[in-house]
Amino acid sequence: MHDLRDVVVVGSINVDLTAIADRLPTAGETIGNAALHRDAGGKGANQAAAASRLGARVRMVGAIGDDADGRWMLDELRSAGVDVSAVRIVDEPTGTALIAVDRHGENQIVVCPGANSEVSLNGLHIADDEVVLTQLEVDTGLVCELAGSTAAFLVVNAAPAQALPAELVRRADLFIVNESEFALMPELADAQRVAVTYGGDGAALYEKGSLVVRVPAVRAEPVNTVGAGDAFCAALALSLTAGVDPEHALGIACAVGAAAVEDERSQPAFANLADYAGDLAR
Repeated sequence: MHDLRDVVVVGSINVDLTAIADRLPTAGETIGNAALHRDAGGKGANQAAAASRLGARVRMVGAIGDDADGRWMLDELRSAGVDVSAVRIVDEPTGTALIAVDRHGENQIVVCPGANSEVSLNGLHIADDEVVLTQLEVDTGLVCELAGSTAAFLVVNAAPAQALPAELVRRADLFIVNESEFALMPELADAQRVAVTYGGDGAALYEKGSLVVRVPAVRAEPVNTVGAGDAFCAALALSLTAGVDPEHALGIACAVGAAAVEDERSQPAFANLADYAGDLAR
């Protein structure tokens, strides 16, 4: 594997309030005997922390509130080795995600964006040889502005699912979505490259709507699936831009995602990315 490129993550920073219960509630139902966890989260922050722990040099562009949660989120990102100098402190409270997780690791999530609505690109410089990773937990207009402001390799984790502007579909070098999101965004058939995750059925890569390669999942014992997709995004973006062929890159990303589901945290520790590549080669 070649050297990893520097990464700029533009995205959300949240506190995750997670209730772990035997099963998920149905509409109008109350579930008792849950255990409450409070962790660092947000798709942007999760991806930044994962990319850094996998061995890349990472800058986070985001926003937090001037509150205890915001200071905690900065500390967590710094502890993962992420450069937080481009994270703004704003008047809105730090974003919060309310998460319910069942005994199989499946989840339901409601996000309260708070400060994430104030993310700005003002003063941001991105080199052409960097990798930009963003998501749709920040304003779509901001993502389109980002897409038009840089020639760097642009990865868009199109989650949560929503209608995508045609200019963004044309510009992004890679979209990453799960199976449900892929079904809800038919415009992705026109994208250059789309990686789709299928949970226990692995992942696939499409180019202009045509299947290029599909790989099986890596076996795991799920504890919490919340950060798995974010870990997959970081690993795939790093692998592809390091020159790894698509099939091997998807396999590496699945291995990193499998490691993530076996950890209770949304921002787990990881080995170096090359270690996952080596494990697959054996």
